[in-house]
Amino acid sequence: MIGTDIKENQNIEFKESWRDEYIKWICGFANAEGGKLLIGVDDNAHAIGVKNIQKLIEDIPNKVRDSLGIVIDVNIEKDNAIEYIEIIIPAYPSPINYKGQYYYRSGSTKQELKGSALDRFLLRKYGRTWDSVPLPYVGVEDLDRESFEFFIAKSLDSKRLERGSIPKNYDELLDKLRLKEGEYLKRSAVLLFHKEPQRFFTGAYVKLGYFADESTILYQDVMEGNLLNQVEKTMDLLLTKYLKALISYQGIHRIERYDYDTSALREIIHNAIVHKDYGSGTPIQIRIYHHKIKIFNAGELPQDWTIETLLSPHNSRPYNPDIATVFFRAGYIESWGRGINTVIESSKAYNGTIPTFEFLGGLTVEFASKYPNKGLGDKLGDKLGETRRKIIEYIYNNSKISTKELSSNLNISTTAIDKNIKFLKENGYIKRIGSAKGGHWEVIDA
Repeated sequence: MIGTDIKENQNIEFKESWRDEYIKWICGFANAEGGKLLIGVDDNAHAIGVKNIQKLIEDIPNKVRDSLGIVIDVNIEKDNAIEYIEIIIPAYPSPINYKGQYYYRSGSTKQELKGSALDRFLLRKYGRTWDSVPLPYVGVEDLDRESFEFFIAKSLDSKRLERGSIPKNYDELLDKLRLKEGEYLKRSAVLLFHKEPQRFFTGAYVKLGYFADESTILYQDVMEGNLLNQVEKTMDLLLTKYLKALISYQGIHRIERYDYDTSALREIIHNAIVHKDYGSGTPIQIRIYHHKIKIFNAGELPQDWTIETLLSPHNSRPYNPDIATVFFRAGYIESWGRGINTVIESSKAYNGTIPTFEFLGGLTVEFASKYPNKGLGDKLGDKLGETRRKIIEYIYNNSKISTKELSSNLNISTTAIDKNIKFLKENGYIKRIGSAKGGHWEVIDA
């Protein structure tokens, strides 16, 4: 009996009649979680009957066996005296192909796996991860000595490696970190310690860009090198070039405050580098706007996860376990699956905003400014007047802007600019660092 509440889903498919091409659907079920294919049932889950049913229940198992090499159950079922065929397909631990092509059941659709998606599927079926695959023709002598020493120093600082447990040479260190398989280095070892892993893996870099709007980019940078270099340099460049901090002082101590929680940004960037699908050929992309930051990582969620799973308490399931181990030892990440919750709580406490998470061909995390659609002048209120507020905003966005440029931008004389600058300096809104020619401005938190 077909229930009226039954619908097509990950584990069930309706077909009004049998066609041999439906062996592809059976292949997809076998490669996923298994399921049922009901023949003689329409899209509304109503049984409509099957012609030559006795012949089909003999032919279908044989055709599937000959085409896929698997065994299925084929049964005759009834709904209000109308007979239909129920095909039960178990999930298979090894990959199943139909005429050299691999299909996979996802939701209520059949997908043919190709390219990096097929690579991921085959690796998963054989109990491997992308970063654990051996890479011929690269030896320990090709790796970067400074990167090894940097990792050792970070691991000692994080207290996740004891000095007495550090091997005497880099080859033994790679063995200890399980970055070798026999005589071969794994892909993870090359990504982590080679000077130019981009020679082997297209898209293994981070791209940053500052955007005026969704289609207009003002300037950009590319961070290459190995992953240990990328993780350090990306955050440094983000804070020094792309984000502006308000400056305040407590006694003699200088305090910089950004619009965004830098610890939350750092956590997301670290996780993007660890969980990225390096077989995709797509770089990590960080898009900075005046009121938001979007970080895109061409990775994928674990097979049975949704965004809701990611945002709920969960166990750690890194996409690249070998890379994750090295990042954990170096103190960049923790290994309890709490990173996303920490980001949400930390960002909310810092500026009252919560990052948004979206999965579409990869994971995008968006951080919002506390002051969306407003400039720095708006934060300071109306007490300064429009001209002084605009001067502060120009200085905030360009710390080396000249009096002449301010005059041109605001369409007032340089004399008027000088008077307003003097007022802002004397009242503690801005501060000049260095000489008139070689120095720069700093905006002080008002």
